Amino acid sequence: MAPILRSATLGDVDAILRLWQEADAEPTHTDDADGVTGLLAHDPAALVVAVDGERVVGSVIAGWDGWRGSIYRIAVAPSHRRAGLARALLQEAERRLDERGARRSSAIAVEDHPHATGFWRASGWDEQQARIRFVRG
Repeated sequence: MAPILRSATLGDVDAILRLWQEADAEPTHTDDADGVTGLLAHDPAALVVAVDGERVVGSVIAGWDGWRGSIYRIAVAPSHRRAGLARALLQEAERRLDERGARRSSAIAVEDHPHATGFWRASGWDEQQARIRFVRG
């Protein structure tokens, strides 16, 4: 049986943080209970999880700022990789952003993470070469 995709809840916070560690997602200073809880308070539909039984085995954040969509944290547990789950999570994030009126979306991938770059290069999204990214925090 395929994992079920649904919006995350406050009860999922610890499991999401464990998934991100298990999936070897590059950590940032926002990867903590306060960060995830704040996201859920701000936009409860932004964080999608894939659940297999009682276990969170995948996630994606579909952020919408009213101007552009942003995809973050596609993460899949190693036990559930190579079965189309990341693609299903991306499609759900795209669907949610489309419903909100996103006409353009972007995704950030860690350049030296072969699973991430391989996924995005096979996703049908365009890889933007002529831009650099600036961040604070």
